[in-house]
Amino acid sequence: MTETPVSPDFSAIAGSNDRIREGFLRRAGLSQAQIDEALLAERETGQQLDQILIQKNMLGESKCLELFSEFLGLEFRKSLDGANVPGDFIQHVPVQFARTHGLVAIEEDGAVVKVATNRPLEVQPMDDLATMLGREVEAVLAIRSEVANLINRAYRHKADGVDEALQDVKDTDIVSIAENIQESEDLLDANKAPVIKLVNMLLFQALKLRASDIHLQPYADRVQVRMRIDGVLYDMESIPKRAQEAIVSRVKVMGKMDIAERRLPQDGRAAIRIGDGDVDVRISTVPVAGGERIVFRILDKTSKVYSLDQIGLEEEELRSIERYINYSHGIIFVTGPTGSGKTTTLYACLDAINAPDLNILTIEDPVEYNLDGISQVQVNTKKGLTFAAGLRSFLRQDPDVMMVGEVRDAETADIAIRAALTGHLVFSTVHTNDSASTITRLIDIGLEPYLVSSSLLLVIAQRLLRTICPNCKETVEPDQKQRYVLEDLKLTPDQFPDGKLWVGKGCDECFNSGFAGRTAIYEVMPIDPAIQNQVVTKATASEIKRGAIERGLGTLRMNGVKKLLQGLTTPDEVVRVTQLDVV
Repeated sequence: MTETPVSPDFSAIAGSNDRIREGFLRRAGLSQAQIDEALLAERETGQQLDQILIQKNMLGESKCLELFSEFLGLEFRKSLDGANVPGDFIQHVPVQFARTHGLVAIEEDGAVVKVATNRPLEVQPMDDLATMLGREVEAVLAIRSEVANLINRAYRHKADGVDEALQDVKDTDIVSIAENIQESEDLLDANKAPVIKLVNMLLFQALKLRASDIHLQPYADRVQVRMRIDGVLYDMESIPKRAQEAIVSRVKVMGKMDIAERRLPQDGRAAIRIGDGDVDVRISTVPVAGGERIVFRILDKTSKVYSLDQIGLEEEELRSIERYINYSHGIIFVTGPTGSGKTTTLYACLDAINAPDLNILTIEDPVEYNLDGISQVQVNTKKGLTFAAGLRSFLRQDPDVMMVGEVRDAETADIAIRAALTGHLVFSTVHTNDSASTITRLIDIGLEPYLVSSSLLLVIAQRLLRTICPNCKETVEPDQKQRYVLEDLKLTPDQFPDGKLWVGKGCDECFNSGFAGRTAIYEVMPIDPAIQNQVVTKATASEIKRGAIERGLGTLRMNGVKKLLQGLTTPDEVVRVTQLDVV
């Protein structure tokens, strides 16, 4: 029986002669031209072979790591969900080191610590890590987004240096911040002026806490930092009032806005970097009493693209969506309010059908994730690149599948519908309350009912439900208030195990909210012949929905009740999210 290697023999590839590496690349299925290109790039740039293969799209990251796993005799894990980072690692390894080198401990096995990495050929950081921990380390390969997400979770409650940065903020710092900013700012660079460091640390903290937005709200005596986590705003640090002007100026410099203009709202964008991960930040400033209010919208490009079976779909809904996304033409709409996970669902659909024999184009505002093999275009209204203009130009690009970020007006809707009728599969989003309302909205904005009827394939309505924190989850007897809520959901306590409900009592992990993370609930409505007839006769949304329910449509509330009975969420949360979904 062979022993599990504690330190892999990287010399098999790293530093070996070209013949060994060439044989390895041929085994990976690369052509001779690709092999020559990869080896030349390795010699000229000094980059590791695995990074070159991924960057040049010769191999997908997962496929590349599987090959190195087999060649080096290392374990490869597709997912790090459920991995617990040992406290020893968090205590002894600075977050900057973990992020920069993409290393995170996932378990302890006696005297050996298993460490996830997405860079199989980088030896030095592993040696440095073994020294920091004073123990032997064993590499386990995992994709970059999984490693980054686990690092975020592990360090979420470790002190960020925000308080330390606050102590250094002085009024005189206003002058020092208006310096030239690099195209992509690295949040982990500590050699910055105090105000710059403060803003960077706030952004870094938000990323660790999985926040989607940061609010800087001015009051008479302070600037209140608030973060939106899992759709709910939480108060964080308060920043002294004296630092307000410096922070506003710094943020405006980051977003390439006018520092002198304080009376009008402004919008800006910034690209920031954490280690080797990119994050896009949209910035909005609005003048209010007491100063200027700032909101950051954070789009973490290192977040993984979820597959259809990971986004909370029930088996029947999953089958229905998989059927329609493989049609050759037609239009599929995903609907819901802002922040309900529509883009995640669209990306999951595109990822499921992405193949070399399909030409897939997207126009988005903004591009939230980068998908290999798909051409993604960013809306630029100042230059005239709107959704409608982009969609019109796509039709000259020989597309098979198109994704339009949002149908906002009659022109975009008309082009999308006509593209679906002329042999293209189109995906898009629209802001309506439920699936049936989407049909009537399209007609209301000016589309002919016969066009909607003949082109529409499927409408997916969705919301995000907060899930109970696994760290403080417990069962309780329902009180009178909870019984009223259950009654509203047409449920009784005896439908739950032992007549008890699952709740989160609140802990440090979940900010005492009792919730951690979210799952989606869906209403998947195929456009069957009965609905097509109703569309042509201009039936109301409630008539369309009532008929669909009679034929088996599961509404958002019904889907939420299923999640509730599975012990994933609470009755209050289901009612909060599905208030408008009562037929």
